[in-house]
Amino acid sequence: MKYILASASPRRKELLTQAGFEFEVIPSSIEEKITKTTPSEIVMELAAQKAMDVFCHHGGEDCVVIGADTIVVYRDEILGKPADKGEAYDMLSMLSDRTHQVYTGVSLVILRNGQVHTRTFFEATDVTFCPVSKEDLHAYVETGDPLDKAGAYGIQGAFAVHVKCINGDYNNVVGLPVCRLYQELLAEYPSPLSEP
Repeated sequence: MKYILASASPRRKELLTQAGFEFEVIPSSIEEKITKTTPSEIVMELAAQKAMDVFCHHGGEDCVVIGADTIVVYRDEILGKPADKGEAYDMLSMLSDRTHQVYTGVSLVILRNGQVHTRTFFEATDVTFCPVSKEDLHAYVETGDPLDKAGAYGIQGAFAVHVKCINGDYNNVVGLPVCRLYQELLAEYPSPLSEP
């Protein structure tokens, strides 16, 4: 079975590699269109758009295309990637000493024995930050690390020292709930990591 990751995210690539998958990276180039309103529906919609785009252009033989999208949500406000350091500081300041949610949607387009199946799902994880001083916020923002991350932080990097607790799947916060992904693949066919 050939796996294709429809994402350029180095974090998703690392998670899939750690989980034992052999795969090709072909990022989707589709212009994302949001028609849904709730966070869970939005991430599933965007993940499905990415997976289907790559499947239509690059799918063939037996393959699984994996599309994913992650957003950070605080009090029903979606926090995307900050436009600049000022916006990154404002986001992190707002999240300091509070709990927010990270949603990742995953869509699988599976072509097996000439038949196409799709499975789309999401995971949500609560993340609570400790109080973060202005000095620590500025120091982190100045590293540039927040600028390419939804919610302006990466839980797997230097900002981890400010993460008080999480409730849910840690890997989901990084960008891909690999346990749920594997369970969904198992529901489609046995031995997703060893089948030729």
